[in-house]
Amino acid sequence: MLLVRMAPTLRVGLGLSVAVLALGAALVDRRPLTAHTLVLAGAVGTALTFNSTMVAFTQFTTVAVPLVHLAATRPRRTSLTALGITLAVVIAYGLNRAMQGWPVVVPTQVAVALAAVVVWLLGDALRQTREHTLALSEHEAAQAATTERLRIAREVHDMVAHTVGVIALQAGAAVMLLDAEPDKARQAVEAIESSSRETLSGLRRMLTSLRSRDADSEGTAPMPGLGDLERLAAETTAAGVRVELEMAMETAPGGERRALPAEIELAAYRIVQESVTNVVRHAGTDRCRVVVRCEEGELRIEVTDEGISGGAKGGTGVSAETGYKLIGIRERVGLLGGEFAAGAGAGGGAGSGFRVVARLPVGVAGSGLVGSGGVVGSVGSVESGRSVAGVEAVRSGGSVGLGGVVE
Repeated sequence: MLLVRMAPTLRVGLGLSVAVLALGAALVDRRPLTAHTLVLAGAVGTALTFNSTMVAFTQFTTVAVPLVHLAATRPRRTSLTALGITLAVVIAYGLNRAMQGWPVVVPTQVAVALAAVVVWLLGDALRQTREHTLALSEHEAAQAATTERLRIAREVHDMVAHTVGVIALQAGAAVMLLDAEPDKARQAVEAIESSSRETLSGLRRMLTSLRSRDADSEGTAPMPGLGDLERLAAETTAAGVRVELEMAMETAPGGERRALPAEIELAAYRIVQESVTNVVRHAGTDRCRVVVRCEEGELRIEVTDEGISGGAKGGTGVSAETGYKLIGIRERVGLLGGEFAAGAGAGGGAGSGFRVVARLPVGVAGSGLVGSGGVVGSVGSVESGRSVAGVEAVRSGGSVGLGGVVE
């Protein structure tokens, strides 16, 4: 009815303005800057059609939508261009009316200009929030990838370094015994085969778990834990370094050892494995002691040797290579919120050996402990069933050396 009563020129002007507004609204998502320009032109056209003394807030509302969309989704330079166009049009509209001698409502024009700035600030804040969230997500993804690479590197290093150290000692023993005692040399070579096969199997399990989305998929064996320490001690003893293993763990109601979280068990195994490997390769001694105790809500791991802490070989923590290994142990402990210390043994002087201590939080202690002590003896070869060279079980007081001699 209003359009019927309007003059023909006003109807044409209003129709064109509405058409421009509609076209701008249709282009907001695809070409927001063009849409903003069209909507702004439509708003001004509407004001001119009615000979308004100002660009009213109701007309500016249509401009606010593409402006905030631009500020929120486009680079700041583009959105600032749109804001500048908006302010220029509002100011030009008022100046044009003033120059023509027509009335202008200045406070409303100023309020509209300030509203344009506020709308732009709101959209810009949304853009910054989105970019910050995206950057944070990318940083977390990169950090997760780095953490995973470090975890894989530690696992591969711990498996390979220990096996290579054992193989080196067994190979040296085989060379020395090849002519005089060929049977024992054969046992040493069989131990090398066993250690190599086991490490290859561990690497294969790791690669399988990395390729599979489901870590529990068929063919993926569990990672080692505290239950594998006896086997580790037996293999190291067979290589010529006696490992005295003492364990005191919490018991379940049925009398069996209470299982700890998988990440704690794996970390504890790797800490002992790396520490014992350091003894084999760097301590210059033929024995070490491993104590694993779970009490008062923490798992305490202590590995000590009687090597020369300041000599050429140094003990477990002197060489640069060993220093990197201790860093790996420290990283493992730190990731689980534990504490780690390494240094000279009791007395602190030359010949005092080296001592590694790690504490891992595991929760509230249970009601009982199950313990085992002495030098741990042999287990069968994982792959072939053959015994590790010269090792037999000694559960109390005795010790086992290369060649199977019980002292």
